[in-house]
Amino acid sequence: MTEVILGISAYYHDSAAAIVVNGKIAAAAQEERFTRIKHDSSFPVNAIKYVIDAAGISPEELETIAFYDKPFIKFERLLETYHAFAPRGLISFTAAIPVWIKDKLFLKKNIRDELSKIINKKAPLKILFPEHHLSHAASAFYPSPYKNAAIMTIDGVGEWATTTLGFGEENQITVLQELQFPHSIGLLYAAFTYYLGFRVNSGEYKLMGLAPYGDPDSEQTRKFIDIIKKQLVDIREDGSVLLNMRNFKFATGLRMVSDKKWSRIFGINRRKPEDSISTGHTNLALAVQLVLEEIVLKLAKTVKNLTNSENLVMAGGVALNSVANGKLLSSGLFKNIWIQPASTDAGGAIGAALASWHIYSGKSRIIYENSDSMQGSFLGPGYDEPEIIRSIKALGARYIKYDLFDSLCKDISLELASGKVVGWFQGRMEFGPRALGNRSILADARNPEIQKKLNLKIKMREGFRPFAPSVLEEDAAEFFITVASSPYMLFVLPVQQKILEKIPENYKSSGLFEKLYVKRSVIPAVTHVDFSARPQTVNSKTNPKFHQLIRAFKKLTGTGLLVNTSFNVRGEPIVCTPDDAYRCFMNTGMDLLVMDCLVFRKEDQPELTISTKFDPD
Repeated sequence: MTEVILGISAYYHDSAAAIVVNGKIAAAAQEERFTRIKHDSSFPVNAIKYVIDAAGISPEELETIAFYDKPFIKFERLLETYHAFAPRGLISFTAAIPVWIKDKLFLKKNIRDELSKIINKKAPLKILFPEHHLSHAASAFYPSPYKNAAIMTIDGVGEWATTTLGFGEENQITVLQELQFPHSIGLLYAAFTYYLGFRVNSGEYKLMGLAPYGDPDSEQTRKFIDIIKKQLVDIREDGSVLLNMRNFKFATGLRMVSDKKWSRIFGINRRKPEDSISTGHTNLALAVQLVLEEIVLKLAKTVKNLTNSENLVMAGGVALNSVANGKLLSSGLFKNIWIQPASTDAGGAIGAALASWHIYSGKSRIIYENSDSMQGSFLGPGYDEPEIIRSIKALGARYIKYDLFDSLCKDISLELASGKVVGWFQGRMEFGPRALGNRSILADARNPEIQKKLNLKIKMREGFRPFAPSVLEEDAAEFFITVASSPYMLFVLPVQQKILEKIPENYKSSGLFEKLYVKRSVIPAVTHVDFSARPQTVNSKTNPKFHQLIRAFKKLTGTGLLVNTSFNVRGEPIVCTPDDAYRCFMNTGMDLLVMDCLVFRKEDQPELTISTKFDPD
């Protein structure tokens, strides 16, 4: 008998749907990929339609819905917070309550109403509400390759919890300790995201990318760290934190902090989104990044002592801080670390479904030897060659069709080696924020001009933003100091000393763009200014086509590594359909587009009149 559970996350950010069939993740996708609204928070109608279709089930087979948090407890926290801080927060209160009454408080009815538009099913659906951090924990532990593991979930806030430490064994999860709102590691980092000119809940990775441009040895950086620890956050030895709420406004206000108060505290004004970036901004970014890393390491030591497990799994938005993850991996605290590739609320859809399967229904786990169960995170829509051709036919697109994929890889390798930028569209779309070789923009990492070209002419984004390499799994140790594979691009690791270039003596004290355009290694396009990188290790079994392309590039150049960045432009989600991919290709400086075995050259295409609005995020 087939048993099916639909997991849903919605109404906050990164809405998504996932479907689990007999305990296996059959499909998962974020709503943003269909609506083209980045971080879309609406009910995931399109994602639900997709996952049901992808699972190949009929509506009659769907019996259980799992929503990723408990709305009544979250509403209780909202009311208690406003009561505790009253009369402050009146404006925020009057803005929040109507939304809750309309969409969130009566969530069970809303879910049934929304699903009735999609699924024509007369029998009532069972709706379960696992806690927010349990959904995160389940998304991290159940797909992992470990029989038991310490569990660490860190984000802004769920219902009350902002951080949980737990233990997973077989099909059970036990929460051992939790930190509660308003004391939040994620919201501490989000406050600095806001103050440095990036958007909360989406710009945290930009803050992380800006941090390496700061000078760790400067007096200003040390001063900022001291201010953060003395005036903003009390860090305990076990990794728990107490925020000084007099210096934060997120509990009751419409902003994270008071701009005037923070400018007095730090001596620098808040950066607006399109302002230039000063040394003070880079040093402040580095300061809070170092504080975050200290907290994460202390939490990891605590959960290690509590569980004595050699394995650690992680989820929650802070688990996407790949710099902190790299430091944790290098610490040797745990033998193995696995991180949910969709660690934000989107991954909660998978976690809710798996928690319902294993905890509510008591079903046992299937553990895959030396492999997780996310199938490379390729859980989204895929398109075969006839579908691609039908999709782009109306646009008058011109292409060359290859009969042999091997020949295609050889020719595309030649183009990449000559400095061309290639859109790469293959198979099923990735679930989560990282492009992992199916919806990617590729280039030659050896080319010192590529980072600038990709940022300014392709991605339309800030010039300082770093890029990541995809490397043959078997070649990773040639380039990076690593002790583990990294299939989901979630660890920043040091670049091997032997491939570094000599740098100027004044390098550390140089400004942002002076540092940026120094050639730091033989793969300059992916080597960060602190001589690290965020590699994806590509496995021949998980992604054979991408592996084959990189192998062909290695045969040609001797380097089994490419720049891999997500197939999108600033302010837009990663492309989903062939139409999305072609339009993005035509509206940017990409030179070629490869979809399945079809190759599109920019110079061969008819003029395509499209307008794209670039969100400042």
